[in-house]
Amino acid sequence: MPSLSSAVSAALAGAAGLAVVAAHDLLQRKHSILRNYPVIGHARFLLEGVRPELQQYFVERNWDGRPFDRDIRSIVYERAKGIAGEQAFGTERDVNEPGYEYLVHSSLPVPEPEQPPRVTVGGPDCTRPYSMSLLNVSAMSFGALSANAIRALNQGAATGGFAHDTGEGGLSPYHLEHGGDLVWEIGTGYFSTRTKDGDFDAAQFREKASYDVVKMTSLKLSQGAKPGIGGVLPAAKVSQEIAQIREVPQGEKCVSPSTHRVFTTPVQLIEFVARMRELSGGKPAGFKLCVGSRVDVLAMVKAMLEVGTTPDFIIVDGSEGGTGAAPLEFEDHVGMPLTFGLMTVHNALVGAGLRDRVRVGASGKVAAGNDIVKRLIQGADYTNAARAMMFAVGCIQAQRCHTDTCPVGVTTQSARRQRALVVGDKSVRVKQFHEATVAEAVKLMAAMGVRDPADLSPHQLRLNISPHENRSYAELYEWLEPGELLTDPPESWAGDWAAASADTFRPTSRRT
Repeated sequence: MPSLSSAVSAALAGAAGLAVVAAHDLLQRKHSILRNYPVIGHARFLLEGVRPELQQYFVERNWDGRPFDRDIRSIVYERAKGIAGEQAFGTERDVNEPGYEYLVHSSLPVPEPEQPPRVTVGGPDCTRPYSMSLLNVSAMSFGALSANAIRALNQGAATGGFAHDTGEGGLSPYHLEHGGDLVWEIGTGYFSTRTKDGDFDAAQFREKASYDVVKMTSLKLSQGAKPGIGGVLPAAKVSQEIAQIREVPQGEKCVSPSTHRVFTTPVQLIEFVARMRELSGGKPAGFKLCVGSRVDVLAMVKAMLEVGTTPDFIIVDGSEGGTGAAPLEFEDHVGMPLTFGLMTVHNALVGAGLRDRVRVGASGKVAAGNDIVKRLIQGADYTNAARAMMFAVGCIQAQRCHTDTCPVGVTTQSARRQRALVVGDKSVRVKQFHEATVAEAVKLMAAMGVRDPADLSPHQLRLNISPHENRSYAELYEWLEPGELLTDPPESWAGDWAAASADTFRPTSRRT
């Protein structure tokens, strides 16, 4: 009987294969579990590999997943697909839980404006200001993201009328391909504007900053998910193309320095930002940071006063921000959360009488309309989103960004894997997600009785401090008056103001 013979042969072949695997497992010295449990021990590694997917699909509740819960991921997917994204039956959240925040609506809502508000970025020393959307693509480098992901984000930005931050990984051809407005970010590695010795190349910068699509330039001081260390691109993702763009060795882990060469003091930082604005032909120039201490921020503010110029914008990143690769200790235990970072920067600028010259951007887990409104209340003028934009192009939060094995082609340099990401389709989703999210933010503000974000107040955001008590941000936190630090610093700020120096980032007096 041929069929029986074939079955026997297949069984023998299978048994022989298992025997080979078992022998290998018993003899290898790397994995203890396989030495004790040959063959079946591989199931442990298989299940460990799919654990993130099992966790988010079958274990976590709709509202308690991390970094983004299922409700948020679903709303991004639905809005990106042009679905209304509405929910039925009521909230699943515990609205009496300490830490729960809510926006205060008005008994007399106002009509929504015909067009969403925009923010003009450009201080008195800027000759080519830029009109910024309330929501934009946050910094994500080519290398961390695939070429197709960059293309989709940029084409979405071009058709949707919002800005696309390049990230520190350089100005790649894929950022330029579709003509979307760019914020060109320069990190400590100076990629795309780098000398052979790794210094800043002013001539390259001048040339590339003159591109029409480059609307603003940004100096990255630190990133929320890994403040205090440079960017990291694992060796598996440093392809020949990445190596050429960044001017680094192929196949080797690319780690940016932790500090800049172009400045060592707050004064030098402000002077260099002014130089970036000059080299770019008067386009807005600023910097991005995750706040470490209030003294640091006040030192920068004092430098602005001493130099006599300011950055056109400051992007505040929170410690809850995302990354393609970072040590766990830095992700979990370093840096100031966005709420406190934003309020620190906003109040420092207000107290020094500089707030009207500097726009403040907020970056860190912005995904829905309420996130935008909340950050505007806390001191931002506009917001940036990274991981939410990744969801819009198909990210499933598999958390394999650092392995080059992204299953949907978003964070990989594998041509086979990124083929799954169809640029034309995903760029439409980016545009639709942006449009719907900004529309919800505008709708929320109208419900709060506000048409212009400048009219939002800390009184309109409340926080539960216990199951029985809540207070507004106006009551919970201190908000400085314009110029207050220059005339009569309040006691709670006076020590930090005295400790801050425009000449050093290392004050001898250690404060908050």
